[in-house]
Amino acid sequence: MDEEATSHDKKRIFYSTLMNDNLLDCIVSKVRVVQIAPSVNLKSKSISPCDFYYDMKYSVDYSAFCATVNDIGNVSPSSCNKAVHMNGNKANSEEISIHRPYKSKLALLDIYSGCGGMSTGLCLGAKVSGVDLVTKWAVDIDKSACESLKLNHPETQIRNESAEDFLNLLKEWDKLCKRYVVSDGLIFAMVIPMKRGSVGSNFRCVGWDMVQMRIQWEPIEELSKCEGHIRDIVLKGFKAKILPRPGDADVICGGPPCQGISGYNRYRNVDSPLDDERNHQIVVFMDVVNFLKPKYVLMENVADILRFAKGSLGRYALSRLVHMNYQARLGIMASGCYGLPQFRLRVFLWGAHPHENLPQFPLPTHDVVLKYGAPSEFERSVVAYDEGQTRDLEKTLVLNDAISDLPPVTNHEIRYKMSYKKPPETEFQKFIRATKSDMMGSASTDTTGADKSVLYDHRPLPLSEDDYLRVCRIPQKKGANFRDLPGIVIGDDNVVRRDPMLEPILMPSGKSWVPDYALNFGGGKSTRPFARLWWDETVATVLCRPDPHSQAILHPEQDRVLTVRECARLQGFPDYYEFCGDVKERYCQIGNAVAVPVARALGYALGMAAQKLSGDEPLMTLPSKLLPFHYYSVVTICI
Repeated sequence: MDEEATSHDKKRIFYSTLMNDNLLDCIVSKVRVVQIAPSVNLKSKSISPCDFYYDMKYSVDYSAFCATVNDIGNVSPSSCNKAVHMNGNKANSEEISIHRPYKSKLALLDIYSGCGGMSTGLCLGAKVSGVDLVTKWAVDIDKSACESLKLNHPETQIRNESAEDFLNLLKEWDKLCKRYVVSDGLIFAMVIPMKRGSVGSNFRCVGWDMVQMRIQWEPIEELSKCEGHIRDIVLKGFKAKILPRPGDADVICGGPPCQGISGYNRYRNVDSPLDDERNHQIVVFMDVVNFLKPKYVLMENVADILRFAKGSLGRYALSRLVHMNYQARLGIMASGCYGLPQFRLRVFLWGAHPHENLPQFPLPTHDVVLKYGAPSEFERSVVAYDEGQTRDLEKTLVLNDAISDLPPVTNHEIRYKMSYKKPPETEFQKFIRATKSDMMGSASTDTTGADKSVLYDHRPLPLSEDDYLRVCRIPQKKGANFRDLPGIVIGDDNVVRRDPMLEPILMPSGKSWVPDYALNFGGGKSTRPFARLWWDETVATVLCRPDPHSQAILHPEQDRVLTVRECARLQGFPDYYEFCGDVKERYCQIGNAVAVPVARALGYALGMAAQKLSGDEPLMTLPSKLLPFHYYSVVTICI
């Protein structure tokens, strides 16, 4: 992190309208400050003699770094070859070629993709704006998550590997493509020697998998023995774009792992956060951005990225984008503000090439029940209406809106498929039951084979025998939790203790009805262990495991935890979206995902920016057609 700080050009400053009241005697000397054009190729620039220079403006609100290009000649991507730096040097046309004018179809690379919540939402939202955003490539180290993504997005090239290995592969693939350049159907070799010991020199191409659309590799000692075969493989892979090369990915999105950052981790490395391999993935994510140089970047993480270690990891991510000469903007968004019955506060970081519009953050569409606050130092990055500002918000969505139409199931349910048994009862339920073609706005018949009468994954993680007996004794009423179990008293200090006046009341297994961990949780004052949710409530956030020991996760009127499908609905996954892996893995994929409605709102903002239809302001108002019930109505009329 210190190395990144020292790599910034000390002569580079940022324009700001902030004023201060420093006394005149604080002035030491006069300096020469020049304004220069934003770098087109995202590399260092030639600068005329000066003490300092600036090419971006900074705003405290949303920690925004924006290009000042409009102040110095309105340079646009279509006229990049005419751009002139302040020192009079023309921009290099070869360096400009990576960034082309707007096209209606954009290619997306999803890193740390999980089961695809972020990319699915981004594509849905971009479609509403008129942009066809396609998830061309995805990468994740979790095998079951990759299988889920492939099941729902068969057109996507998905790699089940670490981000570091993926980046190394991209670099070696780029070398191969440079060595065997394709031009008008002809292949000719360029003399670019392969480093001995690199990934590429340790593997031989042995075939082309037409099903998976990828190269099959086999280790060898001498790569030169299969030169002709490699040439054929590279040609096929190049044409199919099996891997992105610099300039191929228009958008890169991703949510690096949060386990090393989250407040749920009691063993976080506060002193050296990047020494934790999970936190180091933020570095890897930015390294991929630096290599591929997309037009747009979107990174997501938990709010603790701005709390943990004085927010150093969040500041690092922002710093890396600015160092690469990307515009950047940071926002904190609550999922409940976009039509979900959960609060779920998350941080999103936009990046944009200096000649593109920096995407805005979409203002809330729904009222929300606050569960916890944002990091105090970044309160001005919370995406919300200002006090006194006119707003027309939809009502808060609650549990009843999301899951009341689902059939009752027991703690022991194992069926993967079942029927709904009754029609949707709310607008949210109508929307969430829509087919993929409905949501994508297609007027054609759904080609996925999806049956709208089939309900997938409405089954819970089975409770242990003791926990199941405990849950059966939790009353089916609002506010019920472990405090309703026998053998305890609640003191005037609101601390739960075992009742000293009673003999220990034991379960058939011989264990206490109220376990010690429940008594000790939150200093004995918590009401979360074995807590029932209620129909008019919202949840704080959907986690990776439905653990009744530490969270309110019990169904209001059934003796079980929320099912896989119920949790998926709380995250905004459409009912057609299927998951792979065992039940625990499916819960984990859902809990790790970006809430789909939030990503959909961001996708709309991205599409508007790509078409140069967005303004310079940090926030935008979403159209009514992006609201679930309005959007569903429009689509069904078309059909």
